[in-house]
Amino acid sequence: MHCKSLWIKASAKSPAKDQFQEELVIRPLHSGDIYASFQFRTLWDTDFLQEGQKKVSHYRLFPKSLGQVLSKFSVQELHISFTQGFWRTMQWGQPFIPSPPGAELWVWFHHTVSDVDGNWKELTNVLSGIFCASLNFIDMTNTVQPSASFKPLGLGNATDHRFLRYATLPREIVCTENLTPWKKLLPCGSKAGLAVLMKSEKLFHSSFHSQAVHIRPICQDEQCTSKAWELRQTLNVVFDHYTSGQGKKEWSLFKMFSRTLTEACPLASSSKVYVDITDNPELSPATPLLSQAVVLGDRRTYSVYDLTRAETFGQLRSFNLLLRWKGDNMLRPLLHAERYVAGFGLQTGEIHTVIYNNHPYRAFPVLLMDSVPWYLQLYIHTLTVTSKSRDNKPSYIHYQPAKDRHRPHLLEMLIQLPPHSMTEVTVQFERALLKWTEYTPDPNHGFYVGSSVISALVPSMVAMSTNFTQDQPLFSSFVPVKEESSYFVRVYTEPLLVNLPTPDFSMPYNVICLTCTVVAVGYGSFYNLLTRTFQVDEPSPPLAKRLANFIRRIRGVPLLA
Repeated sequence: MHCKSLWIKASAKSPAKDQFQEELVIRPLHSGDIYASFQFRTLWDTDFLQEGQKKVSHYRLFPKSLGQVLSKFSVQELHISFTQGFWRTMQWGQPFIPSPPGAELWVWFHHTVSDVDGNWKELTNVLSGIFCASLNFIDMTNTVQPSASFKPLGLGNATDHRFLRYATLPREIVCTENLTPWKKLLPCGSKAGLAVLMKSEKLFHSSFHSQAVHIRPICQDEQCTSKAWELRQTLNVVFDHYTSGQGKKEWSLFKMFSRTLTEACPLASSSKVYVDITDNPELSPATPLLSQAVVLGDRRTYSVYDLTRAETFGQLRSFNLLLRWKGDNMLRPLLHAERYVAGFGLQTGEIHTVIYNNHPYRAFPVLLMDSVPWYLQLYIHTLTVTSKSRDNKPSYIHYQPAKDRHRPHLLEMLIQLPPHSMTEVTVQFERALLKWTEYTPDPNHGFYVGSSVISALVPSMVAMSTNFTQDQPLFSSFVPVKEESSYFVRVYTEPLLVNLPTPDFSMPYNVICLTCTVVAVGYGSFYNLLTRTFQVDEPSPPLAKRLANFIRRIRGVPLLA
């Protein structure tokens, strides 16, 4: 008992090495939709990759399953997302953290890893089990090593791309089986805090749903005297249901999630709800706490509700927000992109990627990355880039040709976008004929091609703050800001659905049925003839004789021969 009390006193004096924060950002969209973004961050000041350090065995807030993954496979950074739906940039603006449709995974390994491909293969299988996803279908046929598009977002070596692996599964379907293990990674699970709003029935009936996990090493202060591992879990949802009356739109937390907030997570050091009130909506209940933040080049005003305060919930111990607004004003996104397939027939075609620069007078470069499967044979000599009906020569091109059934195409280009322009990138391709075992169970549905990735430093409308503070909202501090005049944006295009030359798979079925029928009839008859035994049957007596013997048997007279 004495030892136990000493341990309690020692643990009370020693500060906790990890902390947990949670926040919910709600932003009304001019289209009438509602954008809700959950942010959960766990900080842990330990080092899984330090040489000579003993294996980490005690976990408090950081999930043990992910900590063991970082330690076993020497992962420097890990970013994974599962998205259902497509983000409509022109209608909704830019998201806080973008993600492509389907599943996306990109990992930076530590520079001490000797077999990166081996670690990558094992890592995808382990993550597939953790998140109940089809990540085990990631192999070298859909994995690339980008040279410039994906830099480390935390501390790490940003020059040697041999330790980077990137892959997407555009056909991955996101469902409750993926959300449940994601919620179990939270310290409070879905029992308390903001996670109680995550009702699967409501989340998966939305127009857009994206859940992600980002792990990276970061600095805890501006001088980077101490380092920590950051686990950022994000959930972005766009709801399209609203009621309109007298020219107004309204919504509430209960209307969106069928639940209200009752308490903050007891393990959270910060639990807040931010509501965008830049367009002066009617908010109930009102709060005197306001916050301004420059997000994606625009200065926005937010009402802040601190869930750690008892007065936030009132006497009913239930927190519900009601918002009415007329907001139809939205800044047009400065960077937008789309992609489609052109051509006719099932032999040749063209991939068109259109990039829009909506800035009225500023030109800026963008980095375009395309990963095309090997069964679409690109003709790279047909690559053309045009802006305002003029040729636009890229200043940097990195192309890695595909190898059949081994690796996909990788194309990266640095393109300068003129102000207020539309830039079109076109390349021709030819469809390959697959082996019959390589077709999917529904080949006539088509084959998916992953989204194009466009990365850029977009000019900011207002000056961005480069000061590092722990009090910044989570949604405004994911990508570090190094310049006051620009901010980093990553845009994903639509995934492509391409039809390949497909044989008539009903013909083998008919042949199999006909062959089985012929074999059954022919072989069955022949086998019957070989195995049947023949016996001579005596002819039966006539009817009159049988009646006579029947009468004689009754009378006791000998039968007729």
